[in-house]
Amino acid sequence: MGPLAGMKIIELAGIGPGPMCAMLLSDLGANVLRIDRKEPSDLGYKRPLKFDLTLRGRKSVALDLKSPDAVNLVLRLVSEADALIEGFRPGVTERLGLGPDACFKRNPKLVYGRMTGWGQTGPLAMAAGHDVNYIAITGVLNAIGRHRQAPAVPINIIGDMAGGSMYLALGILAAVIEARTSGKGQVVDAAIVDGAASLATSLFGMRAAGMLSNERGTNVLDSGAHFYDVYECADGKYISVGAVEKKFYDQLLEGLGINPLDIGPHMDQENWAKGHSILSKKFRTRTRSEWCELLKRFDACVAPVMSWDEAANHPHLKARATLVDIDGVIQPAPAPRFSRTIPELPVPPAPLSPENTNAALAGWLSSADIDSLRAVGTIR
Repeated sequence: MGPLAGMKIIELAGIGPGPMCAMLLSDLGANVLRIDRKEPSDLGYKRPLKFDLTLRGRKSVALDLKSPDAVNLVLRLVSEADALIEGFRPGVTERLGLGPDACFKRNPKLVYGRMTGWGQTGPLAMAAGHDVNYIAITGVLNAIGRHRQAPAVPINIIGDMAGGSMYLALGILAAVIEARTSGKGQVVDAAIVDGAASLATSLFGMRAAGMLSNERGTNVLDSGAHFYDVYECADGKYISVGAVEKKFYDQLLEGLGINPLDIGPHMDQENWAKGHSILSKKFRTRTRSEWCELLKRFDACVAPVMSWDEAANHPHLKARATLVDIDGVIQPAPAPRFSRTIPELPVPPAPLSPENTNAALAGWLSSADIDSLRAVGTIR
């Protein structure tokens, strides 16, 4: 099931954006085989396997990639694969004997997906780093935060997941489509710095046009404007306001019972501080739920700021089944939606076991091959 049914992908186990990319492809129907390490790295976030959600939807086999027999097994699997995902520092898979050249010899049509923070080339290619560092050098981090405050550190969605996982998935799919025409594979160099910068394309254009200030918290979409911000309500909870266009802004003020003349033209920056003050005082007069109930009659671009726990019960997310219960764990459903090739719900991450190893390899090797590999200790 799913639009990627029939696609076969090898995932060399890593952390963060690599597994997320593999999950995205698996969610849409690809057969992803995860090559786990003998001692998986968890970055200090060790948890029961059922809660390690980016490992869902696929089985794994544990191999010692320092063993020539294990490397030969991976190369055998590569010969059956459409793509491979790896997230090591540049040069690591080459030293293991699993670099692009070695894989292309086994499968000239293979798409070799490489996930790194800095990319395969450049002065920082071999440097350590994490999401906050990658978005820092692109200008993205500097743009996030309130006026005259330090940049606000976001959770690692902008860099790792959006700039990394999503762009690697896009690159792999594009290269697989091309390989089916040309018969030739290629390397996809997915650098988080490149993806994060790409996400900010429209902002770079606005900056070049003189429409975006380098001073964070002074622009329309970064909390500078009173009509695009979050406000505390009487119960200490928050509501989001995104009434950028005048027709929505007028609806917002009508719903709040505010005279537009008390603020003035909403796109005049001279009025933004006054607008913030008036809206802040107004929103503190009612609870979040009261405001949501009152403002739902207006097309005002407002929504409650939900916690993780609250989000699962929001009526819109429930109606769309955006969040689903899989083995007792509330988690996002596969996205996007398809009208015909509808993916099945993912299965929970599978623990390493002889049965699951057999099942993981079943679509790749014969039963006799699996038994032979187990007999000589290549798989356990």
